[in-house]
Amino acid sequence: MKKGALLILLALLVGLSCLLHFIEADFLAIWPSIVALILVFSTRNILLGLLGGAVFGSAILMDGVLYRVPMDLVVNHLLQNFQSSWKSGAIVFTLVLGGFVHLLEKGGTLQAFLARMLHGRSARKVETGAGIFGMVCFFDGLANSLIVGRIFQPLARSAKVPKVRLAYIVDTTSSAVACLAFISTWIAYQLSMIREGFIMAGKEDLAEPYLLFFQSLPHNFYAWFALILLAFVIWKQWDLGPMRQFRSKAVSDDHVEPVQQPEAAGVWRAWVPLALLLILVFVGIYADGVKNMSKELLPISWEKLALAFAKANVTGVLIASGGLASILAWILYPRSANDDGKEAGSVFTEGMVQMFQPVLILIMAWMLSSTLNELKAADFLGELLGGKMSPAIFPTVVFITGSLIAFTTGTSWGTMGILMPLAIPLTFSLVGVDQAQAMDLIPVVIGATFSGAVFGDHCSPMSDTTIVSSIACGIDPVDHVRTQMPYALIAAIGAAVLGFPLSGYSGGSESWALLSILMFVMVLLLGRLASQKMQSGR
Repeated sequence: MKKGALLILLALLVGLSCLLHFIEADFLAIWPSIVALILVFSTRNILLGLLGGAVFGSAILMDGVLYRVPMDLVVNHLLQNFQSSWKSGAIVFTLVLGGFVHLLEKGGTLQAFLARMLHGRSARKVETGAGIFGMVCFFDGLANSLIVGRIFQPLARSAKVPKVRLAYIVDTTSSAVACLAFISTWIAYQLSMIREGFIMAGKEDLAEPYLLFFQSLPHNFYAWFALILLAFVIWKQWDLGPMRQFRSKAVSDDHVEPVQQPEAAGVWRAWVPLALLLILVFVGIYADGVKNMSKELLPISWEKLALAFAKANVTGVLIASGGLASILAWILYPRSANDDGKEAGSVFTEGMVQMFQPVLILIMAWMLSSTLNELKAADFLGELLGGKMSPAIFPTVVFITGSLIAFTTGTSWGTMGILMPLAIPLTFSLVGVDQAQAMDLIPVVIGATFSGAVFGDHCSPMSDTTIVSSIACGIDPVDHVRTQMPYALIAAIGAAVLGFPLSGYSGGSESWALLSILMFVMVLLLGRLASQKMQSGR
């Protein structure tokens, strides 16, 4: 957007704000969220959108006295965030894990592992390897896209796998896997947004982010359906929609480039630090949680494990585990890994710097959420929707809303930042006095928010993972979007028609059993659909 158009848009928003303030409209409570959405949609800049929403929220709180807004934003909505050990910990862990991931990527050890793992050249084997490797690189969405795309592009050419098909595999196993992973550069942000929702609902004492995250996993239907669809597509070598044209072109191409295998850099140099991180996180959270409950470590039970995740100082354990794993990755970093001769310290710092923008998004989301909390936006929405929407259909509404926001903004993180702080308080409002019912439904709502964010992100040509996946695989982002969208829509329809309605009506009970049944049903439906397509000549 040009500067002149942006100034006109801001002037209109200021004018509307003054009008709403003059007529004392209750609508002002959610006006900052609407301003954030308008700015994000029009400028395609999530940072500007979230900051703009926070500024307008502060202006409303300051009764339109604009010179008081900067100080209010800094003192009441920015600095207060750093007084929270939980929020400060989320920032530190995100930066530390960014450096850790960059050490693994630049060390060349993951590439060496792949070179040893893949020996064949069949299309199915190369695609399967890309899918498995995408699952293994669960710790960061963008790193996943870059690593898998770069490594598998020459292998895909050799096996005559269309680049757009590789990009679909890369993109699907990046955001979806990172969203489901309990250890990733996403997790601190996801946990923070869950906690923010409880703060806005005035239920901070009930907030157990890590436990709620685990409870939401079986309700993240789009991510699970997208992954099982990907496995089916690879197994059946199923081309849908525009993907067929690219397959025909790739198969008819007689030119096959030789594949250069990277030198082995010592596979253990990557897997030892990664294994240490996982072990330290699980053991650390369990031990700290059990200690805080004043119980014995042994014997281990599912109940004790669940309570440990609720009672542990999760951010402290994550930071300590990430720090120790990073030190080990630093020590094991191959000195000859980079052509530019960068030392491990420089690589680690570079990885931290790459996480500054996600951290800024996190801080801006906190600022917007803080203004909405003071304006009591959740109370207004609860009164507006109270009695007008069944709690059972609310997760489906959240999924659709999140999908639209993510598609038009191109950011899954921004979608979570806008939607999660509103969706959780609304759940309490819609359920009413039955707090236990609300706590049963909230994991479904959290899963719906995550699913909508990832689905919209998959279909958006403005998404960073969409663009990075396209570049890593050597194709145009528009070609990637139009070939991936039919597959994404199938997974999304399954989530919207089967997953969230059934999960909502069941109140979140028997979650893993329901997910297993729905995934089995989806496989049967996909098998029938694929058979019909093949009988009609693909």
